[in-house]
Amino acid sequence: MPAFALAMILVELTPGPNLTYLALLGASNGRRAGLLAVAGITVGLLFWLFVALFGLTRTPLHSPEALDVLRWVSAAYLLWLAWEALRSGSGATADEKPARAGPFVRGLAANMLNPKAAIFYLALLPGFIEPEAGPLVTQILVLGGLHIAISIVIHSAAVFGAAGAASSLPPRWAYGLRVFLAISLVAAAFLMVVIPLAPG
Repeated sequence: MPAFALAMILVELTPGPNLTYLALLGASNGRRAGLLAVAGITVGLLFWLFVALFGLTRTPLHSPEALDVLRWVSAAYLLWLAWEALRSGSGATADEKPARAGPFVRGLAANMLNPKAAIFYLALLPGFIEPEAGPLVTQILVLGGLHIAISIVIHSAAVFGAAGAASSLPPRWAYGLRVFLAISLVAAAFLMVVIPLAPG
């Protein structure tokens, strides 16, 4: 369990689409929007955990063609998220903007379209299961729940850190931070397309 937790911390701390988008959203639209997106991403993780829990091991995502379609759609969606967050961002704090469903839905969609999340729960998570350690369902729930808890902490920290940095910087520097994060999200979309993914 400690080794699994450490591995998940390192995975979540590695810059990727989710972490980059949350930082961009926090810097552009404030903490509230960022935390709504965290909630959406978390529900997306719960979906993939549900798929793994009920043994849906032969989904369409187990074919290379389906994974190719998913990563191209995901890359296009990330490009749209980068443009939308940068265009609508004002650097406002969380208290200056009302809560809206938009960030939640965008976060949910981003994770539902994330092929890495799908591969983790459909292919990698079962590799940590040990038949002699106890019931299969319990192990999946414990490991998946631990991963989700770690992701919530790290994703929320990214939102608060980026929102705090954007609000404390001069306007020109805050805009530069948002541009940098938007470019990073574009780079994540590019890497998603050029790096092939293999189904489990």
